[in-house]
Amino acid sequence: MAKKRRWVIKAGSRMVCEGGPLLMRTWMQQVAELKKKHNIEVIWVTSGAIAWAELKTSFNGHRRTLRQKQALSAIGQPLVMDLYNLALHANNLLGAQVLLTAGDMRDRRRKYNLLNSLNELLRMNVIPILNENDAISTEQIQFGDNDSLASKVAILTKAERLILLTDVDGLFDQDPKKNPKASLISYRKSLGKADVLMADRHSKSAQGTGGMYSKLLAAKEASRTGIVTHLVRGDWPKNLLHIAEGKVLGTQVGGRFVAQSKD
Repeated sequence: MAKKRRWVIKAGSRMVCEGGPLLMRTWMQQVAELKKKHNIEVIWVTSGAIAWAELKTSFNGHRRTLRQKQALSAIGQPLVMDLYNLALHANNLLGAQVLLTAGDMRDRRRKYNLLNSLNELLRMNVIPILNENDAISTEQIQFGDNDSLASKVAILTKAERLILLTDVDGLFDQDPKKNPKASLISYRKSLGKADVLMADRHSKSAQGTGGMYSKLLAAKEASRTGIVTHLVRGDWPKNLLHIAEGKVLGTQVGGRFVAQSKD
């Protein structure tokens, strides 16, 4: 029997909120095919709890206090998991919610317990769905964003690939929102300081805490341990399957690069 491969896939807040149930269903359909056709087991990292709570409540303040973030997270997390469970069940999959704080990664014993738990869930053919436990996290013990969480989980679980699903096509040589002639960078063997500084370090998605800067930091961290990272638009049809087939999609950091069209 072929050895199982392991991917960590992270979906950003905007993709989760704007894509909603339909996009989630297409993601989980691909996860089912990754398992069946490519022998790939998936650990899923999701954002969107706070953003989804804002959609369901009257609160829409951009300057949220820590208490407000914690409360919104507690409201939004079960709503997001409800959507994932519907998408999972539609594809004959079972998911498990795993909420983490940065302390779980810093404490050796807790980190070891987390690894054992994730490995056991995967052995049971269950899809772990991870998020930061913002309801109890404080600014001093936060991951900062789920890109960092996903990178650390990929390293901990010795994943082959880290897939960051975002609302842009990948990494560009310039800001495509300011310069329509900006060119997509399809491949970087590794990320240097110039690549990271190319992204606006203060950039954040409209509905989350991450941005291209945080994604490049996550990719750089993962690449140090040999993990291949893909920055790819989350709503491209069959994006995960195209990556599994070795086709060019978005930006790849690390690994071998074979120029093929995704079409």
